[in-house]
Amino acid sequence: MQPYQDPAFKAESEALKRIELIAWEAYEEGRKAPVTRQAGAGYADPHYDLSVDWIEAKGRIDAAQALWAKPETRSRVLLVNGSPRNDGTCPGEVSKSWRLTEIAREVLVAAGIEADVLDLSLVTSEYGKQIHPCKGCVSTAMPLCHWPCSCYPNHSLRQIGDWMNEIYESWVAAHGVILITPTHWYQATSPLKLMIDRLVCADGGNPDPTSTHGKKVGEAKALELDGDGWSFPKHLAGRVYGVLVHGDVAGVESLRRNLCDWLDWMGLVDAGFQARLDRYIGYYEPYATSHDALDQDTNMQEETRNVARAVARAVGDLRTGKLSVPDRALTRPRPK
Repeated sequence: MQPYQDPAFKAESEALKRIELIAWEAYEEGRKAPVTRQAGAGYADPHYDLSVDWIEAKGRIDAAQALWAKPETRSRVLLVNGSPRNDGTCPGEVSKSWRLTEIAREVLVAAGIEADVLDLSLVTSEYGKQIHPCKGCVSTAMPLCHWPCSCYPNHSLRQIGDWMNEIYESWVAAHGVILITPTHWYQATSPLKLMIDRLVCADGGNPDPTSTHGKKVGEAKALELDGDGWSFPKHLAGRVYGVLVHGDVAGVESLRRNLCDWLDWMGLVDAGFQARLDRYIGYYEPYATSHDALDQDTNMQEETRNVARAVARAVGDLRTGKLSVPDRALTRPRPK
């Protein structure tokens, strides 16, 4: 009942009591996915009842992947702003990451590329928008981690408003991705790390929840141990990436390495040295003048443009076959 503490709801207290009882029953009975339909053809168990939420998300992802693979599809680059700060949050001020994202976007648009901005700061300012944390299903068995994630929404626990189904679709549609983020305590920001953890299903995730009948642990373990083992499909492989990390005191280099290592592991292709950038803005200077410091750092602004230029060129070269990925045809002896 916490969302209804505002005295304005008092007039509907009796109605809210009835709603509370229904919500309690859903919790007690574990009605995670109250609206389902049979999976249908193409699934291991076509008669298994799948969440309608999941079916719709999978359909959008499959459609995005089909468009991504068509040579005539216009090139797309996803710009991910990792800052949690925007002019709709407590400070009422845009972030430097947002400004750098805009600089990169202008370069991509000028190059004729469709530039999509994923502004992760919206989790701190938009009503009901959330990225729920990863529940670590993969650590029990990889096939238990479904692609896309089936852990959410969980209606019985009121774990709703999850943004990730839209985010999965954005990543799949992109031919290139650029991460632009500040450093928080030597690490990724909270929204960025939440997204990264939830993208684990893109790296080896199971696209058929009926093969494990939802979250049946025994079936998932059996699948992982069967024959030659799980294949660990890389659902985002073949996309180009760039990374821009900034900070004011410490940690930018280690975070940039972490993000690049993660993207390499996921099967993405780096766009070259100038597409992997870590810089300090206003090193050991006041926070209050950090936007002024960015205004004055024209080299940083141009380096940001070079990140976008490198990704734009790499996307074009990769899609036309000019950019070769030397290890693409090699079989990984330890795919995990």
